[in-house]
Amino acid sequence: MMPNIFVRLMLVCCLMQAVSTWAQEARPMENNAVAEVQVQRLSEQLRCLVCQNQTLADSHAELAQDLKQEIREMAAKGMSDQAIIDYLVARYGDFVRYRPPLKSTTVLLWLGPFALLLAGGVGLFMTLRRREKLAVDAPLNADEARKVSELLEMDKES
Repeated sequence: MMPNIFVRLMLVCCLMQAVSTWAQEARPMENNAVAEVQVQRLSEQLRCLVCQNQTLADSHAELAQDLKQEIREMAAKGMSDQAIIDYLVARYGDFVRYRPPLKSTTVLLWLGPFALLLAGGVGLFMTLRRREKLAVDAPLNADEARKVSELLEMDKES
């Protein structure tokens, strides 16, 4: 019984070794190295339309893979980076850019966070000023003075 298990174990090890011998290093999807560099460069500049907070290079969504393949085909045809970006912007709008340009339609996108930060700072300043005015030392009335005296005497006795 024992030799039978040993033979099976050896057979499995030999098969695993054969499979690892046949395995090869991953090859680039395209043989054109220049086009692949261009695809990688553009993939880092363009947004995944599904994930929205990732570049095409970071995304594993099907649409991102399709867009990269489309970029690869345009790069293989010899289109420049700007021509490819212009085509994608015409098709999907400025949203496809990971860093959209500053223009009238995107000014809120660029200046909005700073405006919110400024508004928050002004609101905090006004709240602190209002609190300061409320916290001005006001004289104690007779009832409050009596309670303070009682508390201080209880503290001295302890």
